[in-house]
Amino acid sequence: MQMLKQIITEIENRQNITRDQLALLLETTDTGDIAFLHERARKTADAIYGKQVFIRGLIEFTNYCKNDCIYCGIRKSNRKAERYRLTEEEILSCCANGYELGFRTFVLQGGEDPYFTDDKICALIRQIKAQYPDCAVTLSIGEKEHDSYQAFFDAGADRYLLRHETADEAHYGKLHPAEMFWKHRMDCLWDLKEIGYQVGCGFMVGSPEQTVDTLYEDLQFIRRLQPHMVGIGPFIPQKDTPFGEKKAGTMEDTLRLLSIIRLLQPHVLLPSTTALGTIHPLGREKGIQAGANVVMPNLSPVAVREKYKLYDNKICTGDEAAECRHCMARRMESVGYKVVVNRGDYH
Repeated sequence: MQMLKQIITEIENRQNITRDQLALLLETTDTGDIAFLHERARKTADAIYGKQVFIRGLIEFTNYCKNDCIYCGIRKSNRKAERYRLTEEEILSCCANGYELGFRTFVLQGGEDPYFTDDKICALIRQIKAQYPDCAVTLSIGEKEHDSYQAFFDAGADRYLLRHETADEAHYGKLHPAEMFWKHRMDCLWDLKEIGYQVGCGFMVGSPEQTVDTLYEDLQFIRRLQPHMVGIGPFIPQKDTPFGEKKAGTMEDTLRLLSIIRLLQPHVLLPSTTALGTIHPLGREKGIQAGANVVMPNLSPVAVREKYKLYDNKICTGDEAAECRHCMARRMESVGYKVVVNRGDYH
């Protein structure tokens, strides 16, 4: 439909979108329009980053969490979760392995685990930066206070990923327990930005009770925050949570939203997530073709990967880091992209 192609061009030119335009793009079944959306997003990314895909080495270092987010497999009240914590030696061994494989960004991701105090996290960051001064350290360890974020930054952390989950306060309350507050989550993101991190936010696509209105709020929040990274992936239920029986988000909606985010924020670092690869065998490749430009292979020890169960049927739980790395390079080459060995900073 010519009208939708004009709308896509208008979104690209204005770097903004209306609620009605979003509804049209999510509802259309016209394959030509959908292909045009992905093509415009891909060309936008290529113009800035070329045919390059950045890799990040993901180290899932603890699955203990003090929070009880309703969708999450490592929520504190999930008695079936097999808990683990990596030691400092194990984390540094993951980095050494990753460095040899060409990783120049390490992403330390975990639940909000009180065992890992600010001092422990700062010591870890300093160790990694001392051993690998040419590498970026990204943290993804949840909500903290301003002073903690400042301490991590002063210790050498470069980036921080904190999915906002939803920019709609009422919707946030449906995904989180009463003791978690939407305003605090938002304050954390603004604190991180003010301190000077490269900041990442994001949301699940198809989370329970998400609507076009909540998604529109998400996109407008992203425009206000101007993050350096946006992580989105389909909601996938985890059987041992209250949302275990809920319907998963779709690859199609996720790909459309990836493309829209690329047009709204042309320079953003946009991962094609493991969750996308979990719901479709070629999900990550399709994400790249829809405008994404980052992939995050797992560097965690194989023995613990199966235990970091945010959702069910997660892929790559049995591969050694080297297999993950080379498999990812081949996958990206299959769609005409090259995995590059550098920090992959925001342009």
